[in-house]
Amino acid sequence: MRRQERGRAGFTLIEVLMATALMGAILAALATVTAQWLPNWNRGFVHVQRSEHLALGLDRLVNDLAAAEFVTAGRQTVNPLFDGAEQSVTFVRNAIGPNTRRGLEIVRIAEVGSDRGPSVVRTRAPFVPVIEGVNDKTPPNFADPVVLVRAPFRIIFSYAGADRTWKNVWREVPVLPRAVRMTVRDMATERTLAASTATLVHAEVPVDCLVNEPIADCLAQRGTQPLNANDDGTQANPNARSGTTQGGRRDM
Repeated sequence: MRRQERGRAGFTLIEVLMATALMGAILAALATVTAQWLPNWNRGFVHVQRSEHLALGLDRLVNDLAAAEFVTAGRQTVNPLFDGAEQSVTFVRNAIGPNTRRGLEIVRIAEVGSDRGPSVVRTRAPFVPVIEGVNDKTPPNFADPVVLVRAPFRIIFSYAGADRTWKNVWREVPVLPRAVRMTVRDMATERTLAASTATLVHAEVPVDCLVNEPIADCLAQRGTQPLNANDDGTQANPNARSGTTQGGRRDM
């Protein structure tokens, strides 16, 4: 009889209930900790992702604006094709990107509305010289939209010339701006963020001035001198100026 009772030994009903209750308490504690930790982790991940996207967008903006070319719309005009405002900028640069033919393209970077809020979008169109009476009334057909910066960030452009004074508009000016500043603001708080940056425009001299000697006389007729020019009109070493970093960025 004793051997049969030992063979039937096991957990009692009370022990099973206690183990189940203990397991339930442990799972409830884990669920509480997870519920408190997971939202914070998600917010941190979204913040890091937004910061990375913003950095990539600003790098693209800097590279595009630094590569702006001094190109007029046609032979009948002398001003470069450059239209800058607070929330948009249009200019000409060398065509880049996959499946892109060599040549020039018109780049337009502007803030547009979307379901997710305002976004800074880059579009482009092939550059075609304007001929009066032929295509002077045909606007460029911008295509290939690429979102560079999304909400909650907003980009405010400003432009500086030879006087180093920042202006909100650069339009119908006979020269390109010397520098373009991109101020990044938080749309919710209107606070200026530390990610704001600026870039120098590399094309400082028009093509027609390259064949004139001295260059300073040609630029004087346009009311400007290159940013890195000496008093005698010769070109100074651009790397000798303080505040300029690699990639064309500069803290203005």
